[in-house]
Amino acid sequence: MQLSYVYIMTNTYRTTFYIGVTADLSKRVSEHQEGIGSKFTSTYNLKDLIYFEEFTDIDQAISREKQLKNWHKEWKLNLIRATNPKLETLKL
Repeated sequence: MQLSYVYIMTNTYRTTFYIGVTADLSKRVSEHQEGIGSKFTSTYNLKDLIYFEEFTDIDQAISREKQLKNWHKEWKLNLIRATNPKLETLKL
């Protein structure tokens, strides 16, 4: 069974968010931190993982990613704060 992840990266000031989906969360976060994850994350210096969800079905993960990308910023913050109240960088 291959796990998939929806994750949220942010900058030091927690002002900009990036939502992505991956099968290898550790590798993907490292890529973002090295500036090779995506053009958006490197442009806005989004290197801190602050939220993720785990899925057993890639289609569910992709569906959830699309859903979260359409959410208002306040909704995203409320979701993140439910499990990470201080918006701390998560360690894998």
